Amino acid sequence: MVSVEQARETTLRLTPVLPGELASVGEALGRALAEDVYAGESLPPFAASAVDGYAVVAADGTAGRRVLAEITAGRAGATPLEPGTAMSIMTGAPLPPGADAVAMVEDTAEADGRLTLERPVRAGENVIPVGLDVAAGQLVLPRGATVGPAEAALLSTIGRVQVQVHRAPVVAVLSTGDELVEPGEAIAGGMIRDSNRYGLLAAVSEAGGRPVSLGIARDDLSEQEQRIRSGLRDADVLLTSGGVSVGSRDLIKPILERLGEVHFGRVAIKPGKPLTFATVGDKLVFGLPGFPVSSLVTFELFVRPTLLKMRGQGVVSRPRSPVTLEHEVARTPDRVEFQRAHVRREGHRLLARSTGLQASSRLLSLVGANALLRIPPGTGTIAAGEEVEALLIGPWE
Repeated sequence: MVSVEQARETTLRLTPVLPGELASVGEALGRALAEDVYAGESLPPFAASAVDGYAVVAADGTAGRRVLAEITAGRAGATPLEPGTAMSIMTGAPLPPGADAVAMVEDTAEADGRLTLERPVRAGENVIPVGLDVAAGQLVLPRGATVGPAEAALLSTIGRVQVQVHRAPVVAVLSTGDELVEPGEAIAGGMIRDSNRYGLLAAVSEAGGRPVSLGIARDDLSEQEQRIRSGLRDADVLLTSGGVSVGSRDLIKPILERLGEVHFGRVAIKPGKPLTFATVGDKLVFGLPGFPVSSLVTFELFVRPTLLKMRGQGVVSRPRSPVTLEHEVARTPDRVEFQRAHVRREGHRLLARSTGLQASSRLLSLVGANALLRIPPGTGTIAAGEEVEALLIGPWE
């Protein structure tokens, strides 16, 4: 049985970063860059006015000036500005040759084609210089940066319509068990509805993967192996749920041992002890536990970071923070426990309260949870008011 840290190190070490593919800026949203992006030109490419006002020669002081013309955005002034003259100019419009400052319209008065300034302006005042925003050849977005709205705008302003981004991993999800039926079916004695596959498909999508459902495989060695082979043929990652413990119907580990290499089959964690991780060629396989909470918690701790690394993300971990317990919490003697909790801010502290009964079958313990409390193994309890580490999986109040 490996530790949580050993399991995480093993999975990430064996996780490849997927290659890049060319995508439009719109298609790249939410994905990580597979290239360094440099600016091909300076921005702005010309000196521009930062305000509505008048382009002037600063050395003229407050003396009256003759207004020659108006310069609007998108139109360059071709007539040079000489001492004793001025040009009306709009925000963002290029400065005419010879001008070195812009007087704000609020600080001026114009009558009969003559301009007077209420105060002098300095050279460079209200002027956006060439390259203020971006210099030619500057690295504007590094490899691994996630493309969001600001990044999309920046790519557009430097003229990039396509970029190299890492391919999203295709993740196949298979449920196993004779007891499972689809959510829309009636349940008879001994049967339960399959919740794991739908929760995992949603989790894969939230992590930026491309989920593929493989349905339900019965507890039959041939059927499960056929579904696993099918998933491995078409996907980068295969997730199974159930069938990874030590019962006579737990068939996933023997199949994976025959097809590839099992790197670990038990983790010192609660919930999720029978978590299995294997590689089959260059494909990754996670055999997740059958209990719904165990399945989703182990996905959060091990599968999600793997998918983010495959997508080329620079940061694959959720934020962690110390939190103060609002009530006592019991320890598990031999395993680290990740308890579902709700965290809220009070002053300078984050307070944590359990979501109730922490049974591995109770999905309500995850609904509304925004943190997983890391409870170290031991005897007895951790008292209210003590601090523990929390993995923050959602926003807090």
